[in-house]
Amino acid sequence: MKLWIAGALIAAATAAAAEEPIMYVTDQSFDDVTFGLESAIIDAGLVVDHISHTGEMLERTRTDVGSDVVLFEAADVYSFCSATVSRSVMEADPLNVMFCPYDIFVAVMVDKPDETIIGFRPYPEGPMQEVHDLLAGIARAAIGLE
Repeated sequence: MKLWIAGALIAAATAAAAEEPIMYVTDQSFDDVTFGLESAIIDAGLVVDHISHTGEMLERTRTDVGSDVVLFEAADVYSFCSATVSRSVMEADPLNVMFCPYDIFVAVMVDKPDETIIGFRPYPEGPMQEVHDLLAGIARAAIGLE
């Protein structure tokens, strides 16, 4: 029984990961969007736990892994959590712990240098829509849509 439950959780997480991200595209610079994101997170009463400089890492290791493909002009992932929202979604289902911390990415693709994308992964229906709403509000505030 426990293996089936674990398999079902993995299948659900895989299905969520296969969905398209929620994204907003702007002509604002990467620096302006990341500044706006940091400000929006702080304005929401939250703290940035970690900034993953994914674009820099991929570029730094590109030749080491045998690639000549440059993916990003810049790409960072901001991780943070909300005690209030996390408690709410985990009281509804303690296994929602698998979604914490919450991440918002900011990226400029090499093939679209005049566009900055800000977004986040989709979450399953139900209690996790509270997280979706939190992240959508923060991402929109970061680029001046809220």
